Amino acid sequence: MKKKSKQRTYAAETRLIYGKPYTTKWDYSHHLIPPLSSSSTYRLDTTKRGAKGFIEFAHHGEDFQVKSRAPIYIYDRVGEPNKEILEEKLAMAEGGECAITFSTGMAAISAICGILAGTGSEIVAHKMLYGCTFSLFKNWYPRYKIKVTWVDFNDAAALNKAISPQTRMLYFETPVNPTMELIDIQKIVAIARQHNLRRSRQHRVYTVVDNTFATPFCQRPISLGVDFVVNSLTKGLCGFSTDMGGVVVGPQWSYDPLMLYRKDFGGVLATKSAWPILVYGLPSLAVRFRQQIETAQLVAEALEKDKRIGLVNYPGLDSFPQRSLAHQQLVDYDGKFAPGTLLYFVPKGRTAKERRHRADRLVNFIAKQSYTITLAVSLGTIRTLIEHPGSMTHSSIPPVEQLKRGIDPGGIRLSVGLEKPEDIIFDLRRALDEIS
Repeated sequence: MKKKSKQRTYAAETRLIYGKPYTTKWDYSHHLIPPLSSSSTYRLDTTKRGAKGFIEFAHHGEDFQVKSRAPIYIYDRVGEPNKEILEEKLAMAEGGECAITFSTGMAAISAICGILAGTGSEIVAHKMLYGCTFSLFKNWYPRYKIKVTWVDFNDAAALNKAISPQTRMLYFETPVNPTMELIDIQKIVAIARQHNLRRSRQHRVYTVVDNTFATPFCQRPISLGVDFVVNSLTKGLCGFSTDMGGVVVGPQWSYDPLMLYRKDFGGVLATKSAWPILVYGLPSLAVRFRQQIETAQLVAEALEKDKRIGLVNYPGLDSFPQRSLAHQQLVDYDGKFAPGTLLYFVPKGRTAKERRHRADRLVNFIAKQSYTITLAVSLGTIRTLIEHPGSMTHSSIPPVEQLKRGIDPGGIRLSVGLEKPEDIIFDLRRALDEIS
């Protein structure tokens, strides 16, 4: 009698490298690395085959019968191999049923809002968001008669009160950009679930989390009950500051509307951007982030001990106000605490004006004199980046509003890279010496 071969469930980190053992998206069984697809359009043998491809596009519902064949590729905006192999891996990484990629993180955010919200509906958002998301919600959606209500998601009573019959989305980041505040994901999911008990599917409230700061290595919101996750692929998932991209990960039913949205509104991830993220970014995510988290912890501890610093927010510190939640929510694929690669700190100062002045001097000194730290926006890359959110990434939020929403005028965001921690700390101390 033939013995059955032993089955093994391989670790998520291993699967980030290999993806599926076989994919219908492209037969590259003789390639060690998936080839780079460089065609924007595809040859079709007959008009019948072309017609079939168009009919099958974005028709993957319950009635869709053909599931085992290779796809009919027509045009890059409709679909192509590199993006689709990447999407398979991203869905696996986040624990979702499907993933659709876009040209940028903001294109991904626009897409999920586009399929869930519409004229007369409402988005309830956490009081603090990335500056471009804030601008999208504040400046553009009112033109389309989409109401956005801002509320503190860590105030359950206020959030409950803010949800109206028109609410279709609860949108938030965790950790919050740039303050590193955490939102209790399971509490938000529970609130949405209570409201949905009295609603039809058409009027359901969906939960959407921007997981860019944590990446799926540190946090997987779908496993905690969230409906949709968005990520900027440009950041930690790419890891090398070479390519832009975004992704929405969610339930299978969202695949068709998201694909139609991408086709009609554009914002398609370029093949030549999908390929490096597929080949370099995702496979190296775990090894990069383990080292960067270890370094971020040491840098945060060094800053906290420095008497010239008034505040350090990093989930790995014992002093972090939401330490218990951090240990519960920020965990890697092995269940180990993974507090991330970003921290937020504020130089000491008696007044907001003084703190802002010191932050400017510190960041400007680093921009000109530091070897290991670069003044630049973006984050999650192998190089350590520093920026002043109040005047840069979150400048679309008026200064008075920044204060109300938790951004200190002297607040500085640091994205820790792969440099030796001693070198980063040395350059930070040199800058602090300069402003003392």
